[in-house]
Amino acid sequence: MILEPMDSDGSADQQRVDAIVAQGPRGAFAVAGLAVAIVMAIWLAFYVLVYLARRGG
Repeated sequence: MILEPMDSDGSADQQRVDAIVAQGPRGAFAVAGLAVAIVMAIWLAFYVLVYLARRGG
């Protein structure tokens, strides 16, 4: 069971949440960008190492 403090109305917590949300979703964009970069690197490696290697031989 979770007990909430009796003397807190939650306004301080709400202000902290509002400040965090106001900064925007930078972390989500960073993770998405990293995922796209990894996928593109794998695709480029496949293209160079497999497709071009077979075609050139």
